[in-house]
Amino acid sequence: MKRFTSLLLIALVLLSTIAVSCAPPKPVAIEDQIKIDTGLIAGTTIGDIHVYKGIPFAAPPVGDLRWKPPQPAASWDGVKECTEFGPAPMGYYSSSFPAYAAPPSEDCLYLNVWTPAKTTGDKLPVMVWIYGGYLRFGEGSDPKYNGEILARHGVVVVNFNYRVGPLGFLAHPLLSKESEHNSSSNYGLLDQIAALQWVQKNIAAFGGDPSRVTIFGESAGATSVLSLMVSPLTKGLFQRAISESPYMGTPWAPIREDKWGQPVQEKMGEQLAKDLGCDTASDPIACMRAKSAQEVIDAGKPPAKIGAPGYNYALCVDGWVIPDLPYNLFQTGNQQNVPLLIGTTSDEWALFQMLSKPSVEDYTKYVNQTFGDKAQQVLTMYPAADDTQAKASANRVITLYTWTCPSKVFAGAMANVKSLAYLYYFTRVPPGGKAFGARHGIEINYVFGNFVPFMSPLKAEQYFDDTDRALSEAIIGYWVTFAANGDPNKAGLTQWPAYDASTGQYVEFGDTIQVKSGLANENCELFLNTLNENLSK
Repeated sequence: MKRFTSLLLIALVLLSTIAVSCAPPKPVAIEDQIKIDTGLIAGTTIGDIHVYKGIPFAAPPVGDLRWKPPQPAASWDGVKECTEFGPAPMGYYSSSFPAYAAPPSEDCLYLNVWTPAKTTGDKLPVMVWIYGGYLRFGEGSDPKYNGEILARHGVVVVNFNYRVGPLGFLAHPLLSKESEHNSSSNYGLLDQIAALQWVQKNIAAFGGDPSRVTIFGESAGATSVLSLMVSPLTKGLFQRAISESPYMGTPWAPIREDKWGQPVQEKMGEQLAKDLGCDTASDPIACMRAKSAQEVIDAGKPPAKIGAPGYNYALCVDGWVIPDLPYNLFQTGNQQNVPLLIGTTSDEWALFQMLSKPSVEDYTKYVNQTFGDKAQQVLTMYPAADDTQAKASANRVITLYTWTCPSKVFAGAMANVKSLAYLYYFTRVPPGGKAFGARHGIEINYVFGNFVPFMSPLKAEQYFDDTDRALSEAIIGYWVTFAANGDPNKAGLTQWPAYDASTGQYVEFGDTIQVKSGLANENCELFLNTLNENLSK
């Protein structure tokens, strides 16, 4: 009997120990100092928002790690001060698009977190921002992407740096040979995946819910979102996606096959090796890695005019990170089954016209090259009697062909995986921005609530007015509600219907918010037929 009693007591002790060990950890208050998988970090508090900047999420991609997938960040002893942004990636900046965390550095893989959470048990929705910049420049420290205002609406905001230009998107046959996947390029996209893996491991420490992660991005960031949705490497890393102005100009390119009318990426890498004087070296890749990052950047400089021949960096369809053209994969139901919010602005191309003065000759050449036997039909719809008219027509044609019409295809294709899609069209032009219309990237001001005048001496309060601030509050409401629930609708906002290709309903964000249908239907039929023909070449 005594032996039975002893065994019973031992069993009860073991059971209580197991129960304690299986119990969820008690919520811990979020302070300026918290623990992540690589060590303790210290941040700052602004009002009721905790901010952590410059957190390393991968090892510095320098030396032998140049042109390799990101490797794990090293752990550290003590407390790492995370109160300043990490350096911007090395790329191609300008006075219009400067590097804010200067000087840029090849050692750039850092991320930033803004959280309103009080404890680790809050489990708030998480929004992870991916910046644009045509894969040539960009950084998480850009003031437009400051997450403080967005975080005040009840989400944990994360942004990060990824490699750009030739350091982030260079393919070469010998780099592919190094890889067990016979792949090169997409290093910047692999950085994005590493950041999302970091979020899964660590975001609970900031009061975020790893099962409610929304990826959102604009331009190259929006195109990255669509790429992440078709990548086999991202399963379970996010549960919703927002794609703001993805483009179909030169976003994706083949790694070694000549198709889609895009440059073969490995050939571009061979050209860079030649331009660096490494093509005849016994080990060309070792020679290229021995060059300074600035030498690589200087040798791989892209042309000033978008789409012109030369070094144009693209997400690479390599069969591993990106199995096939995302435009095709969406239409065959091979994207992730997660809700998608997607849209464009009404004057996307107006931003890029500041880089070159459009002429009748340039416009008609583009239409003839792009539309072939349909060119005259397009020129009749959008004529060019003089350079002024050519500029307006080019803005409409390129905006529709490259942005608006393809976005409708991506939205409609979500029916293939039974996830809802929500389509928007942004047309609001602030008082100070009439020169550029509803240009590419303008909606970022409204999504983050950071009103930054573009190429203007006006102050924010002069450039934007109360209509803009009210629109921003509504857009933030939609975006945050979508991040929380996978559906943007909430009380007090105009009801946003899910997109159905048969009805074509969408929300227009203009001077007012309206539900409309049939966005550019008469033009998109012609333009999409042309796009499909061009992609079949």
